Amino acid sequence: MTCYHRRIAEKAMYREKQLFGGNLSLLDYDAHVVEAMAMICALNKRTPAGMPESVRVA
Repeated sequence: MTCYHRRIAEKAMYREKQLFGGNLSLLDYDAHVVEAMAMICALNKRTPAGMPESVRVA
């Protein structure tokens, strides 16, 4: 079961790196955490925009 969740996390990090680049620009560790969280928040806001809208037929 843990392998499945690890793959999901790896896929999410791959998407994040493809969209925002593979490195962080700030020098401080705390700033790295904030920068990474900002990128993840932006990714979470962009994800629903690419999802198709489902309509129930029946």
